[in-house]
Amino acid sequence: MYERVLAIVPVIGSGTPNDPKRPLYAPPAHSGTPTSRTGIIGFTYVLSDDGNFALVEFVAQNHSAFATILADTTIQTFLKGRDQQAAIVAAFSKLKKNFNIDHFGVRLP
Repeated sequence: MYERVLAIVPVIGSGTPNDPKRPLYAPPAHSGTPTSRTGIIGFTYVLSDDGNFALVEFVAQNHSAFATILADTTIQTFLKGRDQQAAIVAAFSKLKKNFNIDHFGVRLP
């Protein structure tokens, strides 16, 4: 029903109300219309232990919403359903001690 990409991305933003800290590629709060189903429609993340990276799951209705993320060769990405869960956990665990994929993910209606 939904497409999902997991990624390790840098944290961006200065931490002010106008420029909050957030994962690279995360849509800004209040972007688009509330009923819009285009682009990234949901995401969740945890910060790496050093706070410099976000371990993110992005969710979209269509795979094409991830074109920019998947084309970025400076970040590590995984497609849910294509890449093995063990590979995702291994990559995320290098940056987040005790990472548990069973407690990670986005639920959408």
